[in-house]
Parts: sequence; C-alpha cells; structure tokens
Amino acid sequence: MVVSASIVLYNTSFEELLKTVESIFYGGIDLQLFLIDNSPIEDINISDLVTDSRIKYFHNPSNPGFGAAHNIAIKKAIEIGSEYHFIINPDIYFEGDVITPMVEYMKNDVAIGMLMPQVLNVDGSVQHLPKLLPSPLSIVKRKIKKPTGIYQKFINEYELRQIPKDQIYNAPVLSGCFTLLNLDAIKQVGMYDDAFFMYFEDWDLSRRMHQKYKTIYYPKVSVVHEYESGANKSSKLFKIFINSAITYFNKWGWFFDKERVEINKRALAQFK
Repeated sequence: MVVSASIVLYNTSFEELLKTVESIFYGGIDLQLFLIDNSPIEDINISDLVTDSRIKYFHNPSNPGFGAAHNIAIKKAIEIGSEYHFIINPDIYFEGDVITPMVEYMKNDVAIGMLMPQVLNVDGSVQHLPKLLPSPLSIVKRKIKKPTGIYQKFINEYELRQIPKDQIYNAPVLSGCFTLLNLDAIKQVGMYDDAFFMYFEDWDLSRRMHQKYKTIYYPKVSVVHEYESGANKSSKLFKIFINSAITYFNKWGWFFDKERVEINKRALAQFK
C-alpha cells in the first residue's frame, strides 16, 4: 500500500511549512510527500527538505490555483501507484500519528471516497467544517451573520454544529484543508475542477464524490488549523471568493437545485 500527500505553497513561511512536514512524518511514517510551490520565486530553504527521498519538490510559478496545483501531485501519486492521498494545507500541524488511523478507516470501507479529521483552532475549539451543500442564500447568511436568532438556527443546521463532537458521519461537504482521498474513487469522479482558482474547489469535489461514495467526517483524530479567513480581510481574495461562488452555482444550480435538497435531507436524516 502506497500513501502520498501534497502541500501547495504560495510564499509560505518556511518555519510554518517545516512544522507541517514534521507533523506528517511523525514516528517515521512511510509516505511520499509532494510540495507544489506556486510562488513566483523558489524558497532556497526548501532545498534542505528535499534531501529527504520521501519529499519531492516542484516549482510551479505559473500559479494555476490551489486545486490545479494539487492535481499535479495527484497525477504523480497515481503514477507511483498510490492508493490514498492526503491534501494538506501548510497551516496545519498535529501531534501523534493522525495519518495511520485515517488510512486504516478508509481502507476498511471501499465505499469511502473522502475522509477528514476533526479540525481545531489553535485554542483547541472545534472548527465547524463539515457542511450541508450550500445555496446562494447560505453563503450570504454566513457572511452577514444577522439577524442573530435566525442566523444561529441556520448555522447550527448548515454546519452540523449540534451533532455530538465525536460522531462519525457522512457529510456532503468536507474541507480541503486536510482531506484524505481514495485514489480509486478519484479515478471515477475526477480530480479538482481547474475552473476554480481558489475557494469552492473542495466543495465541488466533495459534491461529485458524495454522489457516488461516502464523504466521511472522522473526529477520532484531530489536527490544528491556523485559519486566517483571508477572504474576509483582503479585497483581492474576496473577489476570488465571489468569482468561485459564481462558478460553483453556475455549475450546480442557483436557487433551483433538486439534488441539493435531496442530498441535504439524507444527510440530516442520519441524526434522527
């Protein structure tokens, strides 16, 4: 069994990257890691990392986007015969062996196409990343957060916040910050859609995967995500977010999406 992983970089702090890489290889995990660097200029410090045969580095200054860069690694993973592939953000770190339990859980159920762990903030609180499929109104409500009472009821259901925190379940949307892919399933449903430069590419892949496979939230292990919510702080990133949202809803349907309604109903029915 071959396991692989990829991290996409863009002017990433070397110290931050090192923290992530050390977490991945904790305890001598046998894994092939692909670093896809979309930065305009290579970071010379990375040369120290790639002396490790388990790490392959590719400078990709054309910067085709987050999903497209991960696709480069996924193709290389398939070429070397990898069965399971992790998508990992460079702002992720963890203690102990998170890799093996996730792979073993997926390995024991061929119906699983994607799997994500519990994701924590630096203070230990849970990030509510598994979700129902979004509607355009979901995106608007999540941004404005008002009126408070209506928003709270909405967000509790949309982000599945009231599910017991240690429950394993099949979520229609998984976050791309730390995701395990079954590469046999990827061969069936396809990789990331290159039409998304950044944002929504993980939601799009989750939806395609969820149509044919289980997309599982697995909170038995956890990672820390130093989340910065760039789209809420940068006008440039916010424009990219809006463009990706338009791409997503043009692809799947805006206000009339019967499949979305049915998938979300089935997801919620797990908890009754």
